[in-house]
Amino acid sequence: MTDPSVTVRDNPDESRYEAFVDGEQSPAGYSTYERHDGLIAFLHTEVGEEYAGQGIGNVLVQQSLHDVRTKELTVRPVCPFYKKFFDEHPEYTDLLGA
Repeated sequence: MTDPSVTVRDNPDESRYEAFVDGEQSPAGYSTYERHDGLIAFLHTEVGEEYAGQGIGNVLVQQSLHDVRTKELTVRPVCPFYKKFFDEHPEYTDLLGA
């Protein structure tokens, strides 16, 4: 089995980043957020059961943080998945806000 192709897009109307796999129309997963004054707080991350264990969540976090970096925002990881990611990837700690 080959690794799926994952595309992550910000959906500001829904206040969430969405992960799409292999060109599917429905998201395979998403991370909800609140954004205020240069800070983005990631609240919840969910990946569909059919995509469990395929690394979709990690790609979603990495690509959303890359986008956050380009927008020069700081991050508050409320979501346990994001907290764990920051613990395991110190190269992203410069994004952490107060």
